[in-house]
Amino acid sequence: MMGISVTIQAAIFDAGDLVNQFTRDIPEAGAVATFTGLVRSKPEQPIKALILEHHPTMAQKQIERFAQEAVDKFDLLAIQVVHRFGEMKVGEPIVQVMAASSHRQAAFDGANYVMDWLKTDAPFWKKEVGADGAHWVEARDKDEAAKDKWTK
Repeated sequence: MMGISVTIQAAIFDAGDLVNQFTRDIPEAGAVATFTGLVRSKPEQPIKALILEHHPTMAQKQIERFAQEAVDKFDLLAIQVVHRFGEMKVGEPIVQVMAASSHRQAAFDGANYVMDWLKTDAPFWKKEVGADGAHWVEARDKDEAAKDKWTK
């Protein structure tokens, strides 16, 4: 069993390859839930790139904490998180969370739990680059509300 794996990297990754590698060594898993976040450009606010800055040590420790909490809370067999930093183009992956469990609901909940905490409490800062220059992305209330459902 792989347990918990957290990787923070600048390099692009292949989401399908990660899933194949993750599931290969967990024969006891009955379910794997995967979330892949992508750089998007909205028609009303087109962007050329997304720049993610982070605090390396704090980010690693925070994501490991979220992952351990998910394993404990949902009785996961394994969880893997890959998160990028640096400049990324539209359509490229930013983050992938994979949770393995005996049953589907625990896998879904584990991946969702980690993503909700990542969006609000991991030390990453987003800057969108568009035709009119670059601007920082503000935190969103709906992300906080999503995270709050886990504390009730």
